[in-house]
Amino acid sequence: MVEHTLYSIGQYLPEIVITATLCIIIVADLFIKKESNTTGWILIAGMLIAGYFTILQSGRAESVFYDMVAVDPFAVFFKSVLVLAGLFIVLFSMNSLELESYKSRIGEYYMLIAGMMLGMMMMVGSTNLLLMFLALEVTSICSYVLVGFTKRSIRSSESSIKYIIYGAVSSGVMLYGISLLIGVTAATDIYAINEAINAGIDQTLILNLAVLMIIVGFGFKIAVVPFHFWAPDVYEGAPVTIAALLAVASKIAAFGMMVRFFSVTFIDSAGFTSAGVWSAIDGIHWDVLLGGMAALAMIVGNLTALMQDNIKRMLAYSSIAHAGYILMGLVILTSEGLTAILIYLFIYLFMNLGAFYVAMLFMNKAGTESIEEYKGLGFRAPLAAIALTIFLVSLTGIPPTGGLIAKLYIFGAAVSAGWIWLVVIAGITTVISLFYYIRVVRNMFFYKPEDNTPQLTFDLMSKVILIALLVPTLLLGIYFAPLLEFARNSISMIGF
Repeated sequence: MVEHTLYSIGQYLPEIVITATLCIIIVADLFIKKESNTTGWILIAGMLIAGYFTILQSGRAESVFYDMVAVDPFAVFFKSVLVLAGLFIVLFSMNSLELESYKSRIGEYYMLIAGMMLGMMMMVGSTNLLLMFLALEVTSICSYVLVGFTKRSIRSSESSIKYIIYGAVSSGVMLYGISLLIGVTAATDIYAINEAINAGIDQTLILNLAVLMIIVGFGFKIAVVPFHFWAPDVYEGAPVTIAALLAVASKIAAFGMMVRFFSVTFIDSAGFTSAGVWSAIDGIHWDVLLGGMAALAMIVGNLTALMQDNIKRMLAYSSIAHAGYILMGLVILTSEGLTAILIYLFIYLFMNLGAFYVAMLFMNKAGTESIEEYKGLGFRAPLAAIALTIFLVSLTGIPPTGGLIAKLYIFGAAVSAGWIWLVVIAGITTVISLFYYIRVVRNMFFYKPEDNTPQLTFDLMSKVILIALLVPTLLLGIYFAPLLEFARNSISMIGF
């Protein structure tokens, strides 16, 4: 027992490093100058070390802590992407003017981000329902506070309250579903649950109800219709950095946990087929249910985004639509579908963070979140405006950007599995998305600024971060073979 525990601790080093970093930030904040970014650099150092230990786990496939945590290629992929997203968010935060008046509390801010990172890394590696829920709540509680971090803003406080209320309800429903699932299967481990389901369960109604309740929790976390109502208000009221964290990192972690839960729990003894393996639980047609949710997310997200003037609300509805596109891969539940999800999430990281980052730069310099007031910004800040155009073009899925590859693989997987109607909806809504993305581009370049309007200049660090997001967005549209290979190797899970 002691030997297994010590061995397990050795395989849990990325999470232990993040926990140690969190503690160091708390202590350091007591002694360092409050206005400095020292705690931010400490967090960056901690995440880099955690990323190093994550890379060292490549190629392993084992279960630790008595089958509660998986150390496998799937977990390594998601932890690597989360560390990358976390690094960008901390760098964003160091350049954010929204946080300037809260410098005296900046240590708390980075401590909470470290807490979110810990929760998200636990989410993608957990294979026990109770640990999954604990990881989800660690992530959620930190995010509730971060959304309302700029507490002198009424909008921020309001969005935090809304987020807490929606989150508490969805967590309660999910926890009740977990309790029902544990009750009918007599197991908390998802592999043991799978064995119980394949052996046959008499209480099919309760089993289906339990999974429906669990879907509520997942649906809230990925902000998919009909559990999306919190996202626009929360993204608008939160600091841009936290809106980006929720739209990218939190969504990636939730998809990682959701994919592991469904692909392991629902798989039948025959393994994957070309049409998926949704036959493990009789009753509800789970693929049709999730397909309907994906279709609604694409339709509602894109149509509602057409009417938005606030850039953060527009990106919020855009992220709801993208949750629908990503969910298509889980609807299919084949190796091609899961590979497409991983490719999409990796590319989504760069193009969506890039869009939020330029929105933050414009808010810092021009003092506006209104798309209508973006008129002429293409002439006042050419580099940032061109970069934003490329990020939006990539989000649409137009060549030669990474967004095309992301949608190409997710659409191709759906077509090969026979989900033609879902691909048709995805294609139509992609065309619709072009209208609200291009509206931003039109305002930046089709209107000239007023006379004597000053140029917007950015420091070297801002430009470096922008280029670091821009290059992968373009490169992955041209050369994506390594990413494809990485994704294919990463869909391997313990017992899968």
